[in-house]
Amino acid sequence: MGAGKTTVGRLLAERLGLPFTDTDDVVRAREGRSIPDIFAADGEEAFRDLEQAAVADVLAGPEAVVSLGGGACGREATRAVLRGHDVVHLRVSLTETRRRTGGDADRPVLQRPDLADLHTARQRVYDEVATVAVPTDGRTAEEVARDVLDRLERSPEDR
Repeated sequence: MGAGKTTVGRLLAERLGLPFTDTDDVVRAREGRSIPDIFAADGEEAFRDLEQAAVADVLAGPEAVVSLGGGACGREATRAVLRGHDVVHLRVSLTETRRRTGGDADRPVLQRPDLADLHTARQRVYDEVATVAVPTDGRTAEEVARDVLDRLERSPEDR
């Protein structure tokens, strides 16, 4: 959350001449309701089921720059679908996440009492899944996008 996935993703898509897809948007469109509504009515596990299906479907389709929700990599099945794809981890500190999101009510995970532990655990998972990791704290979306493109152009062992 607050790493700049959507903003940086759109910049990357534009530069690469590819479409941009946000899996949260896919879930909202399929369900006809907001993510907070899904969380409230059905719970987080039900949302994660919908999210996992959206990730699998989007990655099976035409090439695109895809933004995943912050918890998408929490499931092994989703991580398995990501293997073989370039996966970019936009690293953001919890302090910066809180500053950028400002307690956004549309982000149910921000309300969790274990947010700091969750952030730490997710960072480890993201680092395992990512083929490229780029820091975002104190940087503009443009700077981050340039860094991502530069790293993607390198051979995998030099990223």
